[in-house]
Amino acid sequence: MSQELGVSVKELYDEFLDEICGTEIVWGLANEEGWAVCDSNDFDGREAIPFWSNEHLAKLLCTGDWADYVPRPIPLEEFLDDWLHGMHEDEILVGTNWDDELVGPELEPLVILEDVLDEDD
Repeated sequence: MSQELGVSVKELYDEFLDEICGTEIVWGLANEEGWAVCDSNDFDGREAIPFWSNEHLAKLLCTGDWADYVPRPIPLEEFLDDWLHGMHEDEILVGTNWDDELVGPELEPLVILEDVLDEDD
């Protein structure tokens, strides 16, 4: 995991949670073929879909293999109700606020669901 400027994985994840709960928007990358997906960095044999807490961070990844992708907003309610449940069923991990080397926190979808609901309390 990257430790840029001494920021821990937990701090990166906490920033992701704080921002998506504040804006009620999650950002993914999509092109005409669908959403960006890649192999997990942390769990062999698993895939991850990366999401970001703002458009700027998502746009930084629109290079190289993902040059034809663009940031797309997802309403938080849809992310919680549809995306996370579906990803859980498909055993796909959630990447949060990955950097330009596709490194960052990777979590089980239901962990994020629970954490967001806890933030709202």
